[in-house]
Amino acid sequence: MRFREFHRNIKIRIAETFLSRFAGGMIFPFMTIYLASHFGARTAGLLLLINVGAGIAVSFIGGYLSDTYGRKKIMAGAETARLAAYIIMLISNSPLYQAPLITFFMMTVNSISWGLSGPANQAMLIDVSTPEQRRLMYSVTYWANNLSIAIGGILGGFLFKDYLFELFMALVLLEIAVVWMVIFLMEESHAGSVRKIAPAEHIFQLIASYKTVVKDHLFIRFVLAGVLISSMEFQLTNYTGIRLSNVMESQYFFSWKIDGLAMMGFLRSENTILVVIMVLFASKWSSIFNDKTTLIISCFLFTIGYGVLSYSTDIWVLVLFMVILTIGEVFRVPVEQSYTASIPPENARSAYMAVKGLNYNLAMLIASLTVTLGSFVPPLFMTVLITSAGLIGILIYSKIIPGLEDRKTHMEAGKSM
Repeated sequence: MRFREFHRNIKIRIAETFLSRFAGGMIFPFMTIYLASHFGARTAGLLLLINVGAGIAVSFIGGYLSDTYGRKKIMAGAETARLAAYIIMLISNSPLYQAPLITFFMMTVNSISWGLSGPANQAMLIDVSTPEQRRLMYSVTYWANNLSIAIGGILGGFLFKDYLFELFMALVLLEIAVVWMVIFLMEESHAGSVRKIAPAEHIFQLIASYKTVVKDHLFIRFVLAGVLISSMEFQLTNYTGIRLSNVMESQYFFSWKIDGLAMMGFLRSENTILVVIMVLFASKWSSIFNDKTTLIISCFLFTIGYGVLSYSTDIWVLVLFMVILTIGEVFRVPVEQSYTASIPPENARSAYMAVKGLNYNLAMLIASLTVTLGSFVPPLFMTVLITSAGLIGILIYSKIIPGLEDRKTHMEAGKSM
């Protein structure tokens, strides 16, 4: 399977995702600093909570609307709303006019747009791909996401403080390109229902669609396993990062002297660079094992790696196990996403993707709770707890993989008919 054999929508989706993540990576990771400087740290935290909560709530509506009215319509509407928000943010941060509160409201519009379009984006990729294509498709998407975020983050780190207006201008221009690609280049992959219903009936249908998802026990266990595994990744910027900052003494890495805070940044950079490099070769190497073996081994490497990071303060051990866990990450993500694509029925794909989207937020919640718990219990206990979360996730995966394989087989049979 080669990239040129992908459906047109997949190629466009990869390109527009790269542009969106690149543009967003220059600005949005640093908006916490922006909000704190204008409203204070405590208020900024509350505003960010509102921002994230709005995106989560709307994602459920987005999943339902995508299944009902079609993927492209929802994506086009969301991207157009995002472009309008970016234009207002540009005006609100111009040399002649400063409006931090309006900027925050437009950040919330951006989060709402992501919530609306996210399930439709994921469902469209499933609509236009075959099971044989998905490993490569998700590998390329994962590579493009990491590369765009890395480049955008580096540029944003240098330019955000002194060139915010220019960054917003670049954001608007790139979003114009994204809107053009979605509206004029993408093809509709799921037309939705043609039956007109009363507005009140939408509420009952929305509830019914998510009842169906919740009753799919295989999918719910799959999401739970993913949450437990993903929670380990967020430890680096939560419990593990705080522990390194507090207890790791400065050490030499070749000629560089690195303390705990710098070590956290170094490990994140190491992970991003390794992902960008390794993904280029992972699709060839992954053919050595089947999906089940690849998922279990990769999750084990991922779990052990982050488990060691949560305990060690030796710079060489930290660097080595970051390599090990990144190998696990690179092989885990495409297989995990491929299994995700095999679970939902065609008429409810966006609803399933909306629930799967909770993976990130629930994993972040677990990681945040470990920060509080870590202030009361010894480091060894925290390492055992963090590692156990990953191992339980692996155990759940091992139990449900036969069911996942059955779903994949049925999907392949349906595609071939």
